[in-house]
Amino acid sequence: MGAMPIPGTPSRAQLVDHLVRTRIAGDVATPRENNLSHYRRLANGDRNFWLGLELGERWADEQDVLAVMAERVGVNDDPEYRYGQDTIDPELTVDALDRLAARLRKAAGGRERVLFATGHPGGLLDVHRATAAALRAAGCEIVVIPDGLQTEEGYVMQFADVAVLEHGATLWHTHSGAPMRAVLTGLEHAGRPLPDLVVADHGWAGYAAQHGLDSVGYADCNDPALFLAESEGTLQVAVPLDDHVVSPRFYDPMTAYLLAEAGLDQ
Repeated sequence: MGAMPIPGTPSRAQLVDHLVRTRIAGDVATPRENNLSHYRRLANGDRNFWLGLELGERWADEQDVLAVMAERVGVNDDPEYRYGQDTIDPELTVDALDRLAARLRKAAGGRERVLFATGHPGGLLDVHRATAAALRAAGCEIVVIPDGLQTEEGYVMQFADVAVLEHGATLWHTHSGAPMRAVLTGLEHAGRPLPDLVVADHGWAGYAAQHGLDSVGYADCNDPALFLAESEGTLQVAVPLDDHVVSPRFYDPMTAYLLAEAGLDQ
């Protein structure tokens, strides 16, 4: 799939068009049946879909989950629509990027300690890396995680300022909150302060939010937990997007827009 690059920082309209053309939003690759399956499994209490959060029985009705996802992500709100194409509203994506930019601007203004992490290194690693570099340039401290951390899935390490899970010499895709638990526990044991802000995705973002840290994150339309947490006020911002499109470079205009809105593009 080809996509013409956008020179410089895109306008909102240009970014919306780019998100649709690259299928970061609009008609995304994730099928409707996959979305509904994940909503159902979350509602049924499958913790693999809670992304480090404690949802209790508050979201035990699959239709309640669908309603939030329609409102905050833009998936089809018809419960009878069971198969076929599903969507992410690109306007909602950009709205969330604007909210995320406001939180990054606050972090830069306060020279906060910020931790970056990703459970989707194949798609979002460079988005996080570029944001970390911009915040460091603005005077923020990018939190360095302790050495030697691990979970049952693998080793927790830092690559290009971003905490990731490593397994078999490969950066690992994970939904688990365990890596973030390892990081926060490691920081406490080392007598080091916890971050003022966590910028992440998947269980990294969910676990941090559940444990009282300011947390923002990116999430796909088949990962409802972060959007539920945002609706409850546990997570500050959840940005809806396809988190693993054909080329990681397709996210570059989105990152440029985010940093510009945050005043971090100098």
